Amino acid sequence: MPNLADVIENFIKAMFDEGSNILEIQRNELASKFRCAPSQINYVLTTRFTLERGYIVESRRGGGGYIRIKKLKIRDDEFLREIIELVGDSISSSRAGDLVEFMLEEGIISRREAELFRAAINRKNLDVPLPERDRLRARLLKAMVAALLGYEENKGARSL
Repeated sequence: MPNLADVIENFIKAMFDEGSNILEIQRNELASKFRCAPSQINYVLTTRFTLERGYIVESRRGGGGYIRIKKLKIRDDEFLREIIELVGDSISSSRAGDLVEFMLEEGIISRREAELFRAAINRKNLDVPLPERDRLRARLLKAMVAALLGYEENKGARSL
């Protein structure tokens, strides 16, 4: 049985499936619907709707306060360039996994490519101590994304 955070996440994602790329929700109304504390809604938003997962969350507090969630829709090549910048010099296993999952969900990479990414950035396969492991993971992730970007840019090129 899914936990409450999973149920709330799936509910919000289902709202996106109805066609809009921007949602405005009332935190208290959502908490009331799921019979939970507003802090549970905050937890779901801060852990499941991150930039690495392809979302921007804006919050406005007060009587008429709301939460606005934007789902990013970016052309593949633009997004791949953004990932290279977003990764930076170091990235945690969970953030890297979120990026891979988002690329898979958006159809930027195939399931097979996602599994290759996951294998390459898995902490068990990066047998070096922190913080070097996170730096190595960032270099690997950026190299794989750059390879995809080069592939995308050359897809239409004719070979002799």
